Amino acid sequence: MANLTKDEILILLRPPFTNWSNITREAEKVVGYPTSFMNLRCLLSDEFANLALYLRKLVGSNHLVMQTAKNVLYGDSKNLQPWGLIILLLSKSVKAHVPTTQAKVIDEQQRALAELIELMRTGHLIHRGIVNVPFAKRSKSTESAIFGNKIAILLGDYLLVTANTMLAGLKNADVLYIVSSGLKDLSEGEFFGDRDEQNMPLPGKPRLTNDDIITFDTTSIAVDDVIGKPRKEWTARTVFNGVSLLGRACQSAMLLAKQHRETQNNAYYFGCHVGLAWQAATELQSLTSDSKDRFCLASAPVLFALEGNPDLYKIIDQAKNDVKDVDYEDLKFNILKTDAIDKTKMLYEDHAKKATSYIESIGHNESVEMIKKLINTF
Repeated sequence: MANLTKDEILILLRPPFTNWSNITREAEKVVGYPTSFMNLRCLLSDEFANLALYLRKLVGSNHLVMQTAKNVLYGDSKNLQPWGLIILLLSKSVKAHVPTTQAKVIDEQQRALAELIELMRTGHLIHRGIVNVPFAKRSKSTESAIFGNKIAILLGDYLLVTANTMLAGLKNADVLYIVSSGLKDLSEGEFFGDRDEQNMPLPGKPRLTNDDIITFDTTSIAVDDVIGKPRKEWTARTVFNGVSLLGRACQSAMLLAKQHRETQNNAYYFGCHVGLAWQAATELQSLTSDSKDRFCLASAPVLFALEGNPDLYKIIDQAKNDVKDVDYEDLKFNILKTDAIDKTKMLYEDHAKKATSYIESIGHNESVEMIKKLINTF
């Protein structure tokens, strides 16, 4: 690829088009529930409506919370993965051997679980839209940013409080503990590794190592042990950044369905692997599309490129204060000249294969086949 132009490389690497919305609708027919509107009950509340009136004042601004709100409302599949749909499909893949009346209660609990997990993730994403405005730099020109921060805090808090109220409403101490551990990981992910002034993640300096053992036990992950090791660093960051919460939600769904401990654990690993496969696919799209948008500097293609060409870290050094200072077009061109894209594809295929293996160990039915179809469409 070294002798090809940037446009020629992009054409070769561009992924085939897939009609994601049609597949999502097929999956929703299986679960019998329109998960595209999973947050609708919350969005139609009086409290949220009042906050939305203030959010309208930010229309036309470049505040991060507006981009997040747009992704939530219009279902940007690249940024918002349908976790609720995955959880409900997994729930449908097993059947609790209980009386009919109790089975209906379990169905309602699993639906509530899917909804509250979506609310937790959405609330967290909105909180990430807060812009750091140092006190010394505040002026009339920063008033919009400060106002946007207030709205982001209120919106995010409202969604998280609603989600936690729903979690308590399940009246299941084990599920409460499991989901809370995933939420803890999600919060800790915001402090994992180096960050710029806006708390955007920065990659660690590459280190030569053959240590590639991966763990999903977040209590045993040490920052110093993974930073600079491409696969381990990417996995740790992604697990803390939401994959753990998805895995714990899948585990909780099996607990509510009164499945054995082994099935619960397999569901956790399934959730982690499907989340990692999804993230790898998303990052591939960002680097192989014609888009000139900024991409995450701690994404798998960037980390693999730094491993193959450590000199690229000089470009990353420009982002110590703000990731916007990086020449993304130049960085992208240099990444595409390495084997980073091929390694990221292998990363996706590895996690997709493992996710498929774990879901097949849980059941063989229409729901499982639909999950496999979703995995193969990432």
